[in-house]
Amino acid sequence: MQSLVGTGVALVTPFKKDFSVDVEALQRIVNFQIDNGIDYLVVLGTTAESATLSQDEKELVIKTIVETNNKRLPLVLGVGGNNTAKVVEELKTRDLSDFVAILSVSPYYNKPTQEGIYQHFKMIAETSPIPVILYNVPGRTASNMLPSTVLRLANDFKNIVAIKEAAGDIVQAMKLIQNKPKDFHVISGDDMITLPMVLAGGSGVISVIGEGFPRQFSDMVRLGLQRKTDEAYQLHYLLADSIDMIFEQGNPAGIKEVLKAIGLCENTVRLPLVNVDENLANRLKEAVRKINVEVHI
Repeated sequence: MQSLVGTGVALVTPFKKDFSVDVEALQRIVNFQIDNGIDYLVVLGTTAESATLSQDEKELVIKTIVETNNKRLPLVLGVGGNNTAKVVEELKTRDLSDFVAILSVSPYYNKPTQEGIYQHFKMIAETSPIPVILYNVPGRTASNMLPSTVLRLANDFKNIVAIKEAAGDIVQAMKLIQNKPKDFHVISGDDMITLPMVLAGGSGVISVIGEGFPRQFSDMVRLGLQRKTDEAYQLHYLLADSIDMIFEQGNPAGIKEVLKAIGLCENTVRLPLVNVDENLANRLKEAVRKINVEVHI
């Protein structure tokens, strides 16, 4: 799937100060991504604070993004969980016609075996009417989907087309890239090691930092895909401190502070998340100034 090559962005859900969904801010954020070179958008992922959204709010977020995007970029929808039957039911009942793929996280909290992970995604692959991107993020799930399990799934199911690999382990990523089926995409889920993964043969990234600095980060990935290594690393090092900072006190609190500094939305997050402290907020503002983000609203 060529639409999954390059830079995807995991969209935040902007909230007003009263914690309601800020539709106008979400429209601004979507347009900011499109205007600055992002290749596709990921809807209702972890960065969207999906765990704290009601069903009605999720529908509002989907509707707002679909309408604002207006078919300009491919859309990927987060559909995952640790109750396999519930995920399967959503795939059977939800209209997925506006999306090119689903992004489905490996089951969290339950800590399944590798066979349990395989059987979970087997059910999803057999049910989903559109392609499936696996999502491995051991830091959140407390369970690592091993390359052997990913490769087994990739070889057994043609509609499992990619993995968002966020173990933070470049060696694990390289094992996937080395042994994957020809058309399977290994997508970075870690902003800091995106460029090394791309240069090793990865297809790109689903990014958080890219939402705040879409032009710079998508240009870095593009240069990496073109094997223009020196130019790509110049952008990597321009953004490296900011990548560390946005995750220092949790995601999406950090990236929302960046988006506030740019003028796109408030920095409001819902409990159990809290805003970054004043010191980090000031450092992020300075990073925005230094990187010279321009936004035309």
